[in-house]
Formats: sequence, structure tokens, C-alpha cells
Amino acid sequence: MSNGSLYTNIEGKIATVEFYHPASNSFPSNLLVRLTDAINELSANDEVHVIILKSEKENSFCAGASFDELMAIETFEEGKIFFSGFANVINAMRTCSKIIIGRVQGKAVGGGVGLAAACDYCFATEKASIKLSEFTIGIGPFVIAPAVERKIGVAALTELTIDASSWQTAYWAKGKGLYAKVFESITEMDLEVDILASKLISYNQEALIEMKKVLWKGTDNWEKLLIERAEISGKLVLSDFTKKALQTFKK
Repeated sequence: MSNGSLYTNIEGKIATVEFYHPASNSFPSNLLVRLTDAINELSANDEVHVIILKSEKENSFCAGASFDELMAIETFEEGKIFFSGFANVINAMRTCSKIIIGRVQGKAVGGGVGLAAACDYCFATEKASIKLSEFTIGIGPFVIAPAVERKIGVAALTELTIDASSWQTAYWAKGKGLYAKVFESITEMDLEVDILASKLISYNQEALIEMKKVLWKGTDNWEKLLIERAEISGKLVLSDFTKKALQTFKK
């Protein structure tokens, strides 16, 4: 449990992927690998037509990458591998043949915003505020930026990135296109998630697959691009600025 958990449940052509980590649903490297593998497996599973991505508990949706692992990075290669974790997840979601519905019940930070952006359709509650806080520790949201920009545009990405210490509300995120709908409660959101998933599995699966390709047109270069972005972060995380900032946050 200290490394987190990930479960996949398939029922009636709907696959629900649920992840958890005691540190605000953050992602250590091993959990990112498991999520990548799970999405790739579901993409190839003909019995699955729709995927729902969610996290456990009622608080944070995802606090991004593991803070403890971030602090433990000592070499460029370790940094590249660490930041490639989210690159691999986003690419798996991008190339997945199934529509992915995001269920965001709470706050999303850094990589958590990237996960929401990589979903094809995303529901959220009023508590699902977002923040890209990477500048505060001397790095940047380089890996997730293409996914976030694709959803909310350059101007909104710039606002999130530059104002790194401020939260933006779920309604702000909806207005920019990250969330399709925002609900007052988790119960209301879950009802709509189930309704949409049920509708999607009743549609022509071939049409859904082809539409997914259309929605992600122009992203074929991400396989290389996101790894290049991971290299940028892998270099910056070794800077004196970042080391000092991480120590400050730890204290």
C-alpha cells in the first residue's frame, strides 16, 4: 500500500481503472508503470469499449508525481526516467483505442492536471481545483504541457504555469475546456459518469475508435516530444535551486 494501488474492473464493456496512494493520490514510478500497462492492455481488449479513470477516496484526485522520489533523484538518467513516467501514461492514453472518461472528485496538481487533460471527456466536482506548481520548485510542467495546452489553449496554460502558487477553480477549468461538466457532489457526478459510459457502449465501436483518432490528430510526435520534455525536467531537478526548494518544502 505504501507504493500505492491500482485496480481494474470490467463490467458490461466498461472498464474502471482506479488508483490510490496515501500521499494525496500521488504517483510513484511503479504506479505510473502499472497505469501505463493497464491502459495499453485495455486498449487491446475487444471486450472493453469505454474506460473510466478515477482515484480512491473523496479528497485529492491526484497530487502529481511522488515527492519522495523527486527528492531522491541524483543523476540526469534517474531524472529522465522519473519524468518519463507521466510521458508514458499520457502517450498510452493518447494512443488508446477506447474513449477515456475522467472522474475528478478533488484537487489536481501538476501531473494530476496532465491526467485530466489526457482524458477524452472529463467530469469534475466543485472541489476539483487545479494548480501547476512546478515553477515553485525550480522545474516546469514540460511533460504534461502538450496535453494541457491541447485542452485549454496556450493562454490558459500560461496563466496556470506563471501563477504557479495559485489555485484555479473547477469552474475556471470548465470554462477553459478541461472539464466538460462540474457537479456539486460526487454522487451527482458519478451518476452522470455512469449515464455517459452506458451511452457510449451502445454506440458503434468502430465509430468511437475512428473518432478517437480524429480527436488526437496531430499528436503523433508526442512519443518523442514528451521524452524530450522529460529530459528537460530531468536536468532541472538537479539544480541547486530545486534541491534547496525541495528541502524547504520537506521541512
